Amino acid sequence: MRIVIKVGTSTLTHRTGRLDVRHVEALCKVLSDIKNAGHEIVFVSSGAIGMGVGKMNLPGRPDDMPTKQALAAIGQCELMYVYDKLFSEYNHVVAQILVTGEDLRDEGRHENFTNTVRRLLEMDVIPVINENDTVVTEELTVGDNDTLGAMVAVSVRADLLVVLTDIAGLYTANPRLDPTATLIPEVREITAEILAAAGGKGSTLGTGGMTTKLTAASICMEAGMDMVIADGAKPTLLYDITEGKAVGTRFIGRRPDETDD
Repeated sequence: MRIVIKVGTSTLTHRTGRLDVRHVEALCKVLSDIKNAGHEIVFVSSGAIGMGVGKMNLPGRPDDMPTKQALAAIGQCELMYVYDKLFSEYNHVVAQILVTGEDLRDEGRHENFTNTVRRLLEMDVIPVINENDTVVTEELTVGDNDTLGAMVAVSVRADLLVVLTDIAGLYTANPRLDPTATLIPEVREITAEILAAAGGKGSTLGTGGMTTKLTAASICMEAGMDMVIADGAKPTLLYDITEGKAVGTRFIGRRPDETDD
């Protein structure tokens, strides 16, 4: 399979913004093993600003754009250094691609992007993709890396998008606030009830939340692609996901033989 795997800031870093070494090392090991099994991997990674925050020993994510862009420039260097080091231990090469919304919306630039990703996959390289936070503006932004992951997955005609985050999937309510909340294992249609269960923003260092993941799921489902939300703290779950086992919440893509009533 060709699998796009999106990882959020909360999975990559501690609350301090510093790298969660144990989780990242385990994740890169599992991704390398999945690639060794014959799957093509496209890696959409958040974390540049969060790692910049940690590296500069700041108390939290800043609000002003110039500082966020500066921290993204700092953090992106460290992020790619870590990925290059860890994946090379398993004899895999990584390549960095930074994009803006315009790169995916403009027909010519979008074609260049997809051609590059496909050629990298042909060269047996793992593309590591992130939004170019150092130059992005409101007009150019994708908005969040959940949506970016879905747009990338559709662009490269992936078989599956996996979103690894700090929660095990979509619940009937916020499990951190409601102890009676239960996991929803499968979603075939994003209804008003599903949207109501999504809640609000995620971690303090990230930009997403369950709402942005539902947006990503809608993009994938409409394109006929499945998407899975799973617990990023347990990267070995990726083995089960690639084998089609029930993990987290799976959003079922619209199949060609499905028609509206």
